[in-house]
Amino acid sequence: MNSKLLQQVRILDPVSHTDRVADVLIIDGKIAAVEENISEFPTKTDIQDCRGLILGPGLVDLYSHSGEPGFEERETIESLMQASRAGGFTRLAILPNTFPPVDNPAGLARLQNLATQANDKSAFPLLYYWGAITQGVKGEQMTELGELATTGVVGFADGLPLENLSLLRRVLEYLKPLNKSVALFCNNSGLAGNGVMREGYDSIRLGLPGVPSMAESSALAAVLELVDTIGTPVHIMRVSTARSVELIEAAKSRGLPITASTTWMHLLLDTQAIEGKSHLDTEFVPYDPNLRLEPPLGNKSDRLTLVQGLKDGVLDAIAIDHAPFSYEEKTVAFSEAPPGTIGLEIALPLLWQNLVETGELSALDLWRVLSTTPSKCLGLSPGEIRPQELAEVTLFAPQEIWVVEKQTLKSRSINTPWLGKQIQGRVLELKF
Repeated sequence: MNSKLLQQVRILDPVSHTDRVADVLIIDGKIAAVEENISEFPTKTDIQDCRGLILGPGLVDLYSHSGEPGFEERETIESLMQASRAGGFTRLAILPNTFPPVDNPAGLARLQNLATQANDKSAFPLLYYWGAITQGVKGEQMTELGELATTGVVGFADGLPLENLSLLRRVLEYLKPLNKSVALFCNNSGLAGNGVMREGYDSIRLGLPGVPSMAESSALAAVLELVDTIGTPVHIMRVSTARSVELIEAAKSRGLPITASTTWMHLLLDTQAIEGKSHLDTEFVPYDPNLRLEPPLGNKSDRLTLVQGLKDGVLDAIAIDHAPFSYEEKTVAFSEAPPGTIGLEIALPLLWQNLVETGELSALDLWRVLSTTPSKCLGLSPGEIRPQELAEVTLFAPQEIWVVEKQTLKSRSINTPWLGKQIQGRVLELKF
């Protein structure tokens, strides 16, 4: 029997709306008891004083990228799983843009086999896989959606804009009876042009081509029209503009079957960070290529609206969108860098420090949009902290200070603007 007692830990459980201090007894990987004080437990129980620590359901990432297969120098399945565990994520949904992509059953089986080989007998993270909507994720021709749906994909997403509205219409019509999640990234490439940051005062001052917010909102408006007519439930990925939040709020008020997420970086930073400035207690390198994202960081009003959208429930979840790139790929001029940044290991500490500690989000709200609602968006039952439940939990030390360095990260890539910086808060390893 493997028994562990977490004494006087702060429990955050969004499902039961619980925020309290209690003891938690875990036996053989299952929660045996949650009580104010537990005095009876098996002999040889590992007892841990958890005063000042936080225990919540395991975090869930809606969409992230794997380098393997095809780009192992960026990230392997093994290093991705290790980074996920280190960041407190017990469920991870992987986008299909590997090489070859997950656009047929053989591609999915290949990825599943790699995950099996990489598993070090840890129970978590549980991996889920998005199946590609289009062949080669090129946005030109549908995959065999019905065939892929029977192979165990959690849903369908290219992770890239699907701008052919006629094709998108057929996709939504085909997917409606399959009862699978479909996630769409809204962007009009014609309006975005060669832009590399959000259009506005800062882009003009910095001399970088801008992406107008309408590139996102116009594409989103078209998707909402299709959903309104066809009725297929859709998840909107990577919401980054204030106008998009308004459109989503209006659509939800009309009863459209949509959910939406933004990414953790768009909640913390805006265009000023590209100049090296920030409202956070952190300075960044001007024109840091690790701040080149897709969609680009928004203006200040966008960032504030995204936070408010989470508080109001207009936005359902925070995604990490972990996108590893090699040092050589990212060590180029800002406008030439591939868009993306890693985040699995540092997202929770930075969100807690800069949203919860500042009072912009409650602790329960943050945990809800990182665990409970992402599970629901994937069509999964959310984890709970109650007796007889599997101990799929995250233990977090909000006051622990550490430095983000290559040797402290599990991810194979280090493309983050926080590299070399000190942050507060760290997930602690739990072994059962």
